[in-house]
Amino acid sequence: MTVTQSECAHREASDAELIAWVDEADQLLGSLPRAELRRRGLIGRGSFVLLFNSAGELCVHQRTLSKAVYPGYWDVAAGGMVQADESYAESAQRELQEELGIAGVALQAHGSFFFDQPDNRLWCGVFSAISDAPLQLQPEEVLQARFISIDQALADSLVRPYCADSLRALRRYLAG
Repeated sequence: MTVTQSECAHREASDAELIAWVDEADQLLGSLPRAELRRRGLIGRGSFVLLFNSAGELCVHQRTLSKAVYPGYWDVAAGGMVQADESYAESAQRELQEELGIAGVALQAHGSFFFDQPDNRLWCGVFSAISDAPLQLQPEEVLQARFISIDQALADSLVRPYCADSLRALRRYLAG
């Protein structure tokens, strides 16, 4: 697999987006470009949407190789960084539509948590949604997607690279 010119342009635009910059208590400090937050090890906000079909299967997708964090990894949630002028829920709705083409669905909130790893420091808002609409994958961010059981996703995460932050979001969801 190779990185396309479209993916490179998308990555450049993404790195320049103004992201909500917060402290360790999730208090808003301002906004900074996404790439600067990463480079300086600062904390941003992220949204995660666990998308289920009516059979209770979870949508998992593989990220493109151009992603700055977890390139080529499998992901159990649609989502991304919360922009400077968005709430967690607004970000979740936007990301679900951008990445998987799912719009107009009700989101259920499942709280938030702090995720702290080098190059990926986030306050994370967790949501779930149910939809049987056909997926429309964003080619700059998503290589492929499928619906599988939660147990299968957790087992798969032991043998394939999965995004650690979205796995934590799934565990938050499962903890109720």
